[in-house]
Amino acid sequence: MGKEAGAAVLLTPRQVLTCAHVVNDALGVRPLTADRPAADGLDVVFHTVGAPRRTVARVIVWVPPRRVPSGVWHGDLCVLELTEPAPAQARSAVWLEMAEGQAVRAWGPDGKAGSFADTEVKLVDEGIYYLDGALSGAAIAPGFSGGPLWSRHDPAVVGLVVAHRETHGALASQQVVRRSWALPWQTIRAELRAAGADDLIERCLARDPVLGDPVRDMLGHALWELLGDPVTRADHARRLAAQLGYSSPADKSAPSVEELVDLLTTTERALATLTESLASAHPAGQRPQALDQLLAAGRLSDTARLLSVSEHRNLIGKLSQVAASDPALLPRAAREALRYTPLPAVLRGAVLPPEGVDAALSELEALPDGDLLPDGGPSVPALLKLIEFTAAGLTPPLREELRTWSERVARRLGIHKAALAQRRADAAAWAVQRPPTVTRIVAQISTFASDPSGRHRCRLWQVQGEGTPVPVFTEESGPSTTARIGQLIRQAAERAEMESGQEVKDVDILVDREGLHLPVDEWDAGNAIEWLPGEPLGVGYRVALRCPDITNHNPKHAHMLRARWLDFDATEPLIVDEKTSDPKQLHSRLRTSHERTGQVVLHGPSLAGKILLEICLACGVPVILWDRAAQSHADAHHLDEVSPHGPLFQLPERVRTFRGKIWADPERHRARPSLVWEPEDSLPMPSRHRLMDPAEGVHT
Repeated sequence: MGKEAGAAVLLTPRQVLTCAHVVNDALGVRPLTADRPAADGLDVVFHTVGAPRRTVARVIVWVPPRRVPSGVWHGDLCVLELTEPAPAQARSAVWLEMAEGQAVRAWGPDGKAGSFADTEVKLVDEGIYYLDGALSGAAIAPGFSGGPLWSRHDPAVVGLVVAHRETHGALASQQVVRRSWALPWQTIRAELRAAGADDLIERCLARDPVLGDPVRDMLGHALWELLGDPVTRADHARRLAAQLGYSSPADKSAPSVEELVDLLTTTERALATLTESLASAHPAGQRPQALDQLLAAGRLSDTARLLSVSEHRNLIGKLSQVAASDPALLPRAAREALRYTPLPAVLRGAVLPPEGVDAALSELEALPDGDLLPDGGPSVPALLKLIEFTAAGLTPPLREELRTWSERVARRLGIHKAALAQRRADAAAWAVQRPPTVTRIVAQISTFASDPSGRHRCRLWQVQGEGTPVPVFTEESGPSTTARIGQLIRQAAERAEMESGQEVKDVDILVDREGLHLPVDEWDAGNAIEWLPGEPLGVGYRVALRCPDITNHNPKHAHMLRARWLDFDATEPLIVDEKTSDPKQLHSRLRTSHERTGQVVLHGPSLAGKILLEICLACGVPVILWDRAAQSHADAHHLDEVSPHGPLFQLPERVRTFRGKIWADPERHRARPSLVWEPEDSLPMPSRHRLMDPAEGVHT
C-alpha cells in the first residue's frame, strides 16, 4: 500500500520535481532503492486555496540515490509528469543558484503558513550543501524532503531539501542539532542533464529570475484546458501546421502541450491561427473561458501577432484594392479612427499606395489594445477600428466584405457585439460628414543649442476654415534637415487638399527672433511626382513668417494688429530707406504718424535691418517685406518686381511668383524676399501638451 510522503516543486505546468527516495517511500519500498519504480501512476496533491486538488503523475526522469562514504547520498531526483495541468494558482518555480551564507526557507508538505522552517546554507561539499537552523521556530523534519528551498531575499528557489540529520540519545551541549542537507540548483541541473532532460532544464533557465515566465505558464494552463485530449490536440495541430506551412507527423500523433507552447512563443501567427481553429469548434454561446485566457496570454507575448495567417492574407488583398481605387481613404480614415494614437509612418502622408499596405498593417497590429471593458471583455483593437472606418467610406460589395471580415475577427477575439457595433456607428456618422476645409498650414520651426548645424525641429498644424488648428503628427521628434521639413510641410498641404478637394497655398512659419532670417522659402520641399525635380517651398506655397517670440511680449499686440488691418486700404506702405533707417525714428513714426500703417518695406543691409524688423513686429505691423540678400540701400530696386506698392492682399502671391523666377534664374534676380504676414484672425497655436490614448501608457 502507498502512503503520503514528502513534498515537491513545480517545474512546469505539467512536471514536478522531488527526491527519488520520496517516491520510493510513497510506494512503500526502501527509500534508497535504486530501481526505477514500476508503478504506472502516483497521486500528487496540490495544497492550494480551497480544497486540495489531487492528480495522477508518472515517472519520466529517474536519478537513483547513490550513497557516499560521508553518510549522505548523491543523485536522488525524480521528475513526474502530471496527467493534467497543475492548478492555475500554482506557479512554476524560478531558479537561482545556491551559495554559502544564503538565508533560505523550507515549507512542510501541507504548505500551511505555520509549517515553514528557516535555515542557513553553511557549507558545500561535493555537490551537497549543509544547512543549519537557529534554535528557535520550526526545524526541517520528515515530510520536508523533496520540497523547494526558497531564497529569503529573492522570489526564487535555490535547491531541494533532501534530508535532516537525526539526533540520537539524550541531548547534550556538544551535540549537532537542526542540521540538514540539500541539493543546490547547480547539482540538480547537472544531474538532470546527465539523465537526458536538457529540454526541461532549458525551459527552467528561460524563466526570468524575478518574474518567471508567466506567459508560458498561462499558455500551458489554457492549452491543457482546451486540448487535454490527445485526439483533439492532434486534429487542431494538423490544421495549425497546414496554415503555417509545416508538415504533420505521418502517424498523426499529437504534439505535447510543451511543444505547442514552444511554437506559440516563437512563431508570429501561430497563436492567432490556433485560436481561429479553436473558436470555430465551439458554437456561439459555448465559448470556453480557456480560449479567452489563451488570447490574454497572446496579448502579453512579445511574439504573437493579432491576426491569423488567413485573416492577414485576406485583409492584405482587400486593403490593396482600397489603396488602388482610393489611395487617400486609408490615411484619412486612420486620422479619424485613431485620432489619439500615433499613426504608423506610412499612414501619415496624404495617400497610401497598394505597396505600402503590408507595412501599414504590420505596424497597426502592433498598436496596444485598450483596457478591458466593464464586463471584462476585450476592447476593439486599433486595427479593427480602422477597418470599420475604412469600410464606412466604401461602397458595396467591398464595404460588406470588410465588415464581414471584421465581425469574424471580433468573434474570434471574444469582442462583444455591442462594442463593435458602437465603432461601426461612429464610422458611419463620420463617413457622411463633409471633410473640413483647411485654409493654411502652420509650421513652428525651432532650434535647440544641442542640435547639429543646419537642422531644426518642426511642429505642424492644419488650420481649418473656422480657425481651428489641428495638429499634424509626424514621426520626427528630434532635429531634421531643411529638406525633410520642407517635405513634411508639402505633405501636410497635399493631404489637406486630398481630403477637402480644395487647394491649400498658404503656409505660415512660426519662428523665434533668430529664425526670422532663415531662408525657409528656399528649403527643398521635394515633389509629389517622383521623376520631377524638387522645388523650393516658397515656389509651391505662399510662405510667410510670424514671430510669436516678439509679438507675445506686447499685451496690446492684438489691439494694434486689428487697428492696422482696419485701415490698411487707407494708408500707403511705409518705405524705410537710408534716410529713415534710424531705429528710434522708425519707432516714433510707427507710434505716431504711421500708427495705422499696415505694411512696412525695409531696405538696406539685412544685418542692420534686424533691429528695424523687430521694432515693426513689436509695434504690431502685420505685413513686413525685406530683401535678406541686400548688401546696401543701393539694392532696394531688386524688390521692385514684387511691386511693394501694389494691392496688399495680392502681395503674398506676387512674392511667390517672384520666388519662382528666382528659382528659375538666380543670377538674373538678385533679391531674396522675406515676408512677415500676420492675419487679423491669426490664433495662438496650442501648447506642447499632447493627449494620447491611455492604453499607450507612459512610454509613448
